[in-house]
Amino acid sequence: MAHMISAITLVVGSYDEALAWYRDKLGFVLLEDTPLDGGKRWVRVAPPGGQGTCLLLAEAASEEQEARIGNQTGGRVGFFLETGDFWADYEAMKSRGVRFEETPREEPYGTVAVFRDLHGNLWDLLEPNRP
Repeated sequence: MAHMISAITLVVGSYDEALAWYRDKLGFVLLEDTPLDGGKRWVRVAPPGGQGTCLLLAEAASEEQEARIGNQTGGRVGFFLETGDFWADYEAMKSRGVRFEETPREEPYGTVAVFRDLHGNLWDLLEPNRP
């Protein structure tokens, strides 16, 4: 039996603010926005044409959750946005206001640059080297 990770929860300050950022800055598409009890929502976003894992945007509901916003991986890069055209996506993201933390670089595994999302979580934009 095959298994896959279908969603990764990302704790955010506001559903609508996060949805707008991922849609407008990264070009993600809204997969689902379902109201739940208690004012919560089931909000899933993913890159266009993406297959498999999506982000589940989860609005912080407690002080403990609010404390994790922007630092869910202890300051390490925790999210990896893979692309087939690094330079086109890099320039498009910059033009939409995505803040990159470094100049793009070539690594043995591919072309990469670190950026921050709206809350400060670190991401890699990555075009892997393919054999």
